[in-house]
Amino acid sequence: MNKMWIVTAQTYLRQVKSWSFILLILTPFIFGGIGMGIGSISANSADQEDRIAVISSEASLRDGYIKQNKDDVAKKYTTVDASKKALKSKDIAGYLVLSNSDKQVKAVFHGNDDLDSGTKSRVQIYLSQVQQQFNLQNAKLTGAQATALQTQPQFKQDIQKNVGKQNIAMLISFWVMVVMVYIILITYSSITAQEIASEKGTKIMEIIFSSTSAVKYFVGKILGVLLVIVTQILVYVLGGWIVLNYAKSASLTKDFFADNQTMINSVIHNLFGVNMLFLLLGVVLFTILSALSGALVSKAEDASKAAQPSIMLAMLTFFSTFPFQNNPESIFAKILSYVPFFSSYFMPLRVINHAANPLEIGLSLLILLATIGLMGYYIGRMYKGLMLQTDTHGFWSSLKSGLAYNK
Repeated sequence: MNKMWIVTAQTYLRQVKSWSFILLILTPFIFGGIGMGIGSISANSADQEDRIAVISSEASLRDGYIKQNKDDVAKKYTTVDASKKALKSKDIAGYLVLSNSDKQVKAVFHGNDDLDSGTKSRVQIYLSQVQQQFNLQNAKLTGAQATALQTQPQFKQDIQKNVGKQNIAMLISFWVMVVMVYIILITYSSITAQEIASEKGTKIMEIIFSSTSAVKYFVGKILGVLLVIVTQILVYVLGGWIVLNYAKSASLTKDFFADNQTMINSVIHNLFGVNMLFLLLGVVLFTILSALSGALVSKAEDASKAAQPSIMLAMLTFFSTFPFQNNPESIFAKILSYVPFFSSYFMPLRVINHAANPLEIGLSLLILLATIGLMGYYIGRMYKGLMLQTDTHGFWSSLKSGLAYNK
């Protein structure tokens, strides 16, 4: 058992110390950071250019507008001359001149283009409020009359269930899950196959198999690759948690998160728990298949070709989910949710859409675990014969020889 863990540790350390793994880990964060930086700079630049200056000889008019619409106003411009210069250099979208003549509030906007509809609506709302106050003062109404005029209509919503956002959360969860599984499978199918194929037919394998069993060596290899995958997932989970908490307070994204917190929580919930377990077990199954593919190539130089069978199967399972993303209760989706290799995609699809009960989930997991155990044991038994053979008769000949050695 100790020798198996030595193989596991060596495989794990060799992979995580490689530059390819470090780049694989850092690339999403680098591109994400660049994207967020560009977005933030663009948003801030656009935000400044979309703001307006507010000018008024009456401080109360200007202060009242800024208090209600502080995000729309470039506060540092307080005179017409300064605002004209800022408009000419395109630092602001324009300037708004507010005035009060005979208890009638007036506003004149100066700009190169029409005022955008959102800002225009806020200007009109503010003018209406101020004008209403002036009208009440001019009318000299009693307290009761003024109160009666200020009575507002009442509007309520009785929402039983936010079905729309739930459906969006399910759709997002589905795509994040299947794309994540697909990328991990494609990446580590190649890594595993090349890891195994690079040792094909070497003298060192004869020495290794003389000191430990092929099954232990094979399982150690698989566990080493699996630990690398778990490490990558943990780094992404931690990084995602940090980014999520930053995004909740960042000026560029905080409003979006505040408005859609329930939907975001639903997506996060769908990605973890039993769905993450299906992801990991699916990766283990494909890793075992990739190891078999790597052992079946004729020589170490064919390592680049080794991953093709498992990659093709991963593509087939990935694209087969598309027709069922809106129909998880289809008989085909139900059947495939129990079929190994396919179940890592289809059962999470059903779980996300609440189309599978605990018994069905448990049965699918049991089938998946049994398949992993049987494949690992069976391939491990013929692993020595596959790795030591040096003939160049091709894939099927190698498989036949391996099966014969297993007997």
